[in-house]
Amino acid sequence: MSAAASHSHSRPRGWLHRGFCAAVLFFLVAPVLVVIPLSFNAEPYFTFTEGMLRLEADAWSLRWYQNILGEGRWLPALGKSLLIGSGAALIATTLGTLAAIGLSSPALPGRGAVMALLISPMVTPIIITAAGMSFFYSDLGLGQTYTALILAHAVLGAPFVVISVGASLSGYNHDLNRAAANLGADWWTTLRRVQLPLIAPGVFTGALFAFAASFDEVVVVLFIGGPDQRTIPREMWSGIREQISPEILAVATFLIAFALLLLAAVNWLRQRDYAGAS
Repeated sequence: MSAAASHSHSRPRGWLHRGFCAAVLFFLVAPVLVVIPLSFNAEPYFTFTEGMLRLEADAWSLRWYQNILGEGRWLPALGKSLLIGSGAALIATTLGTLAAIGLSSPALPGRGAVMALLISPMVTPIIITAAGMSFFYSDLGLGQTYTALILAHAVLGAPFVVISVGASLSGYNHDLNRAAANLGADWWTTLRRVQLPLIAPGVFTGALFAFAASFDEVVVVLFIGGPDQRTIPREMWSGIREQISPEILAVATFLIAFALLLLAAVNWLRQRDYAGAS
C-alpha cells in the first residue's frame, strides 16, 4: 500500500477519534457549563426564562453576584473554606512528601502494602471515612472543631501528594543523595538543598490537589463540623435543601473559574517538571 493511500485511509479514523473525544468532552462538561448562563438569570429560577432565550436585556442580571459579594453568609463561608483548606494542604503536603520520599527508597520493605495503605482514603467510600473520623475525633474530644476538620481533610489530601511527589521521584537520580553525603551534607541539608528543589513541581502540584480536595469536600464537614464550620460546600448543600436560590449558581460559577485556574497551575507545574526531568 502506498504512503498516499495509507494516509487517506487513516484520515477517517482520525476524524472519528476526534469526534468521539468531542462527544465525551461535551457529555462531561455541558452539565457544568450550563450553570454559568443560569447564574445571570434576573428571576429566582433554575431554568432559562423566555426572555433569556430571546436575549432580552431585562432578563439578565448580576443581582445574585451582588448578593454573594455583599454582607451575608457566603464571604464568611469562603474564609472558613480557605482556612481549613490551607491548613489541610500544609499538613498533607508535609506528611505526603516525606512519605513519598520514604517510599522511593528501594530498601524499604513492603512498599506496595504501605503505598496501598496511604492511598486508601482515595478508594474508600467517603461516607465510611467520614463516619469513622466522626467517631474517632469525638472520642478524642475534638468533635465539631476546626482542628478535627483540618486533620480529616489532610487525611483526604495526603494521597494526592504521595502520588504527585512519587511521580516526580520516579525520575530522580538517587546518586545525588550519595554525592551530597560524601561531601558532608546531613539528611536535612540533602533534602532541603538537593531533593526538594528538583521535585518542587510535584510537591506544589500535590499541594494544589490537596487544597482542592479540602475546599470541595462536604460529606466530612457534615459529619464532623459543628454549627460554626459552615464552609462554601456546606452552605451550597444547605441552600439546595432549605432555600433554593440562584445565589448557589453564582457561587458555582466562581468555583468553576477557580477549578480552571487550578488546572492551569497544575499544567504549568507539570510542564516545569517535564522540562526539569529532560
